[in-house]
Amino acid sequence: MSEKRSLVIIGSGPSGYTAALYAARAQLELTLFAGYQSGGQLMWTTDIENFPGFVQGVAGPQLMSDMRAQAERFGAQIRDEYVTAVDFSQRPFKIWNTLPDDVDPEAMTKASAEELQAITARVKKLEPAIEAQSVIISTGASSIMLNIPGEQKFFGHGVSTCAVCDAAFYKEKDTYVVGGGDSAMEDTLALTKFAKSVTVVHRREAFKASKIMQDRVLNNPKVKVLWNSAVTKVNGEDKVTGITISDLKNQTSWEVPTDGLFVAIGHTPMTTIFKDQVLLDEHGYVVTRQSHSHLGVEAAQAALDEKKLVAYPSMTSVEGVFAAGDVVDVRYKQAITAAAQGCSAALDAEKWLEALPTQ
Repeated sequence: MSEKRSLVIIGSGPSGYTAALYAARAQLELTLFAGYQSGGQLMWTTDIENFPGFVQGVAGPQLMSDMRAQAERFGAQIRDEYVTAVDFSQRPFKIWNTLPDDVDPEAMTKASAEELQAITARVKKLEPAIEAQSVIISTGASSIMLNIPGEQKFFGHGVSTCAVCDAAFYKEKDTYVVGGGDSAMEDTLALTKFAKSVTVVHRREAFKASKIMQDRVLNNPKVKVLWNSAVTKVNGEDKVTGITISDLKNQTSWEVPTDGLFVAIGHTPMTTIFKDQVLLDEHGYVVTRQSHSHLGVEAAQAALDEKKLVAYPSMTSVEGVFAAGDVVDVRYKQAITAAAQGCSAALDAEKWLEALPTQ
């Protein structure tokens, strides 16, 4: 028999744990599925200096551990398990956390979209683990990596995917940024406020970023650009001391010293199992009534109440399903904004559940 819950939260990290904290304090009967690697991207971050309340900073894993413990203190049930399939076609919503016997859970993280779809279809023939009246999606987004030697070894020790988070650690140091879109331009400009130099490495002969962002970068005296180039290796012992760069036209390579490498080639929202369940944008992010896109604006306009306020701003295209954090956020991608959205989603879910007609 499936368990019954008022609320299921899918995903951990700042948004999921904050949602669980607020929902538990509201005495909602909830389960949070944290995954086997709970805590989100901050589990790979050494020092966080821009999360309010920590004067000396805090280690990412410690912050996530404390947020989890705080939610559990108020009664949140947290399971270190993956959600393998969902059915949002009707309430109660169905949540699965199992796989067929011949499917390796680790393989799920490397499977293609088509393979995942086939596995999901098999999963849905099994008994669901939970039936829930409401759901909060907080599965986050993963940074797209270069997949080069040394990148994972030095992640958090000189390799970063967030200059807004880490730029202050590189005061008067030499840094490199990989990418050519708006994210790379934003990271470059954030670094120029602290670093001695910033070199942008881009595979093509021109950036794809907006013209105004390009101009700001190209006109900054601290910035230089290596066109038609790629970073192919990260070098060092205990931390990054240099990188290997390849000239893609001349097929030559050389090593340069650096204190930090910032990978800014985009993010992938973790939304594969929600395809065809809720509305996603063209990049795979969950659309809510507060999404920073035309789809979000349209959803908000359609949800105006009698006071001309947007009802349940964190609601997705499915009544009773909410979303928060980097799985929604196409712009800021900060721990504090993810936590704030988790709070909003929990409050929206609480009010929506209260408004349901009694059975």
